[in-house]
Amino acid sequence: MLTIHFYQSDPFYISRESKSSTSIPVLHYHDAYEILYLISGELYYYIENQSYQIVSGSLLLIRMSDAHKLLNPNGAIFERVTLLFQEEYICELLAGESDFDPLISFRYGSSVVRLRGSEQGFVEAIFDKMIVEQATKLPETNLYLKIILIELLIFIQRKRSSGQHAQLSTDKVHQQISRVVHYINHHFDQRLTLEDISNRFYLSTSHLSRSFKESTGFTFIEYVNNVRVKRACYLLKESKLSVTEIAERVGFESSTHFGRRFKSIVGHAPLKFRQANEGMNRS
Repeated sequence: MLTIHFYQSDPFYISRESKSSTSIPVLHYHDAYEILYLISGELYYYIENQSYQIVSGSLLLIRMSDAHKLLNPNGAIFERVTLLFQEEYICELLAGESDFDPLISFRYGSSVVRLRGSEQGFVEAIFDKMIVEQATKLPETNLYLKIILIELLIFIQRKRSSGQHAQLSTDKVHQQISRVVHYINHHFDQRLTLEDISNRFYLSTSHLSRSFKESTGFTFIEYVNNVRVKRACYLLKESKLSVTEIAERVGFESSTHFGRRFKSIVGHAPLKFRQANEGMNRS
């Protein structure tokens, strides 16, 4: 008999962590809505009898009471943000507001929203702001967290309204693309082309290009650049390597190309990003 576990949630909860396994390995559900953002790595989530492939730069929306379970078949390290909030937490602030339903993105079930370029930087900044504010515990913290959450929910709804949310692929396609994604995540520092990967996995370039976009929401090169830039962000914050050294280490052939791609995804040039994070570390 299949057992589904229930976990009671706080009115608001957020965390950012790197790990290779979940602290809740069983099929479970919450009395809260959940937003998961994958910063790096790749995962599967089993939700209400469907499998969702989650890659870096993806938002996973899990409706309250939907049974779900994280699957990490490769056992690789991933970094994610987990946000949970109860309906009463957000709706009390919007009492009498008829123009916006804060839960509209969850009304029709769990789903995946893929984020591009500066959208990822925008959402990550929101999560960082939430985490910092939660740690301050100032008198107005609770109100401010609600306001930031509303900003995030409005962004998600506008993104979904544009039709840019993920469709589920077949299990066979999931398996093919999962192997490709895993290879990219572990060989991003090497030369990667659509033709080389197609040959490696015995796929036609047209099939790989189409299936990759359908499964991940990114084109092949968009995803490769995204993985490389995420690694570069880590090295800019945690190492003393120069921008040129980091560009080479994450797989870019020139620092100029690296700078352009980095700014298009993060919203800032690499040096400006490093300086901003050095300032945060000193504060």
